[in-house]
Amino acid sequence: MTFKEYLLHFESVLNSEQPASPYDQPDYFNYAKLNWSRMNRWLKQALPSAEIQETLAGIKAPQQWIVITEAWCGDAAHIIPFINLIAELNPLISVDFQLRDSEPFLINEHLTNGGKAIPKLVIRNEGGHDIGSWGPRPIQCQVVFERLKAEQADFETLKTELQKWYNADRGIEIQDELNRLIKGIS
Repeated sequence: MTFKEYLLHFESVLNSEQPASPYDQPDYFNYAKLNWSRMNRWLKQALPSAEIQETLAGIKAPQQWIVITEAWCGDAAHIIPFINLIAELNPLISVDFQLRDSEPFLINEHLTNGGKAIPKLVIRNEGGHDIGSWGPRPIQCQVVFERLKAEQADFETLKTELQKWYNADRGIEIQDELNRLIKGIS
């Protein structure tokens, strides 16, 4: 689906009187509600760095970017706006948003350490071959996540600390990592 279709899907989850699973569970529905707010804040505030603009201008052949995500994913709320913003910098990039928990289950081909962690960006060349992937979160954010997991932090602490990291970083690390990835495959 396009980004616009993804946003419509997201809104339909929030506006449904009887949301489909897993959004029929209060926790998932509330995650989606919070993520909608976070994502929209980034959509208003996010600006592409000069470095990523320069790198994207250098892409001369079509690429398809596939973003595997779900509305309940907190990391996606912070990352998806930047991926979309960056992709819009070059008309040779088409973006397809796919839901992790719906067919065709592309996530099964792009596991992270054996898990279905999202969001996941898969970059394909014009021949349909995977030439790069990124996700589920920036490396420094992953360090925070792994530390908290090792400390056996509860889920609320984990969510709060990751939120603080994303707010402090302001999308810089996401853009830097995507910039390095794109430079490496161009």
